[in-house]
Amino acid sequence: MSDDTSGDSSSDPGPEEQAASVRLPMFPLGAVLFPGLTVPLRVFEDRYLALVQHLLAQPDPAERVFGSVAIREGYEVGSRGNQSLHRVGCRLQLTEVEEGDDGTLEVVAVCRDRFRLDSLEVDGPFPVGDGEVLPEPTERVDPEVADHADALFAAYQAVVAEIGGNVVAGAMPGDPTYRSWAMSAVAPLPLPDRQRLLETDSTTERFELLAEFFAAELRAINVIPSLPAVQLNRTGWSPN
Repeated sequence: MSDDTSGDSSSDPGPEEQAASVRLPMFPLGAVLFPGLTVPLRVFEDRYLALVQHLLAQPDPAERVFGSVAIREGYEVGSRGNQSLHRVGCRLQLTEVEEGDDGTLEVVAVCRDRFRLDSLEVDGPFPVGDGEVLPEPTERVDPEVADHADALFAAYQAVVAEIGGNVVAGAMPGDPTYRSWAMSAVAPLPLPDRQRLLETDSTTERFELLAEFFAAELRAINVIPSLPAVQLNRTGWSPN
């Protein structure tokens, strides 16, 4: 394994869970992604152009799948590259590709589910990782906890709207697990906290964390009423 993927272990599946082994082309990013998120990427580096061409060669669009984990240390581009990676990330399915006049690609992918990266090979034309898909635990979400997080999120949206910002475009998912992922995607948090949300297996526990984060953000807004606009269905363009 050429890149350091040590460290994260909180999402290791328990003995009762059945995790499926996968081997995936890898596209590390300087951001934490969440299941259900639509991600646009601007691709221009040779290794990732090769990755996209590899995916497009798959005749079945459902097989055009790659993995992404957040970079813990390092860069998305350049000779240093990503020197240390978080272990838990997402599998994404390539859905759109548009080639620019300069040879760059503008692509769109949808995050399907979570996976754990166990090893990474970087000697080929593009990075390839081995790991396991992380099954979502079956649980009954505590409705009081979910309602509390929903209420704080609604209050956060209202306050941001009052100061001219925008948190989310469109309706939130009805499914509690995907709603928690959607809230995680728009939560104004530093990367380590977003990674913590991604690694949390329990939807109820994720709602508890989100409630803490939104309550803290509301307290902060009362002091400094200034927040950037964030959209749920798009991340920023990534300089891979």
